[in-house]
Amino acid sequence: MLTIFGDRSDSGFCDRLPRRSFLSIGGLAMGGLSLPQILQAESKNRKNPSPGAGRSHKAVIMIFLPGGPPHQDMFDLKMDAPREIRGEFKPIPTNVSGIEICEYFPRIARMSDKFNFIRSIVGASGGHDSVQCLAGRSDKGQPQGGWPCMGANLSAIEGLVDPSMPAFVGLAPDMGHKPWADAGQAGFLGVSHSPFKPSGPGKSDMVLDGISLDRLADRRGLLSSFDRMRRSVDSSGSMEGMDSFSRQAFGILTSSKLASALDIQQENPRVRERYGKGIPGNVADGGPRLMEQFLMARRLVEAGARCVTLAFSRWDWHGGNFKRGREDMPMLDQGVSALVEDLHQRGLDKDVSVVVWGEFGRTPKINDKGGRDHWPKVSCALLACGGMRTGQVIGSTNRLGEHARDRPVHFQEVHATLYHLMGLNPKTTTVKDFNGRPHYLVDSQYEPMKEVI
Repeated sequence: MLTIFGDRSDSGFCDRLPRRSFLSIGGLAMGGLSLPQILQAESKNRKNPSPGAGRSHKAVIMIFLPGGPPHQDMFDLKMDAPREIRGEFKPIPTNVSGIEICEYFPRIARMSDKFNFIRSIVGASGGHDSVQCLAGRSDKGQPQGGWPCMGANLSAIEGLVDPSMPAFVGLAPDMGHKPWADAGQAGFLGVSHSPFKPSGPGKSDMVLDGISLDRLADRRGLLSSFDRMRRSVDSSGSMEGMDSFSRQAFGILTSSKLASALDIQQENPRVRERYGKGIPGNVADGGPRLMEQFLMARRLVEAGARCVTLAFSRWDWHGGNFKRGREDMPMLDQGVSALVEDLHQRGLDKDVSVVVWGEFGRTPKINDKGGRDHWPKVSCALLACGGMRTGQVIGSTNRLGEHARDRPVHFQEVHATLYHLMGLNPKTTTVKDFNGRPHYLVDSQYEPMKEVI
């Protein structure tokens, strides 16, 4: 936990420091290191910048669906299968001839020319976590320190776009099942490339003059807290006692750019309405359904973040699969379609890639609780923007949705594609581990998807 002292009395701010105000940021004191220490490490890395540093600002938004969404009830419906496999949902046509998706995704259907539907994701390890989605690789057989996720790699290779904006932001909230709340690990790259987490574990994840981020609707109060703290510290002269890295940490955490990106109230009301209002509170041991985070992700990449990860709801539907689908799918439909539409309208569609997926798929056969169980053999994903070719279905499964029938797409192939869209060659770009050994961004057998680049 990072604590930056300012000045406060019981009745409000004053010029003295006997009663101390503080800024506490959960998730920023990682591995025992405070943000100033992380910035020191970052500074050392910048003394030997990577060849990619200074390139144009490309970005990735990764939307993780914790628990494993049902591929055969979303984008790969099996209407010719027996009822116990087919399920209750019906397909609807899209604006791309020949492509049909679930009836609970009408907004995406109307703009399917802006999406790629991958029906044949393979290579899942079966772990109930976000690792393969965020890092591409399994958590098995990792090098010392662990594989870094995409956000950490981009932070290490490309560096900061703006000194007041973190390169990598993780919006995943705390969850009962902790592996789902993982916003991405820095692995052997070290804590300097870990995600900035405005919302980490616990109710006091981020506290600014009494305003916590679990009050996600109160962005104006959050922004006001930044401003009050800045004025307080400036008037007290306490900044003079901070070393350069502490001052930089304070600058990041109180920067108008970061605060503005988090303040969705600055958006046009019509834009906020398009994204919709979420439902606070976690779903069982998963995440909340926060529509605001889709908008926040766009604002963060627009402000300078290179990678933003978020987690939406809980998709581990061992029971009540179709009831939960009717609740969650329309919300996901609204959030994702609003994000992609917004990126196009703002001219960001060539630079910002979007991926939506979970850790695995669900069993073809519906169980006696009306749910589907874990199915690592195949799953689905959505890709959009980033300058890729869209309006396609990539891959297929067999009649029962059991396995990839043609064009299996591995998690690492998706990652290779996203790196390529970022302007990085996954076959030649490397990051170094603790021992100075270089590692490629994906394993050698995986290449960017030729269908989309």
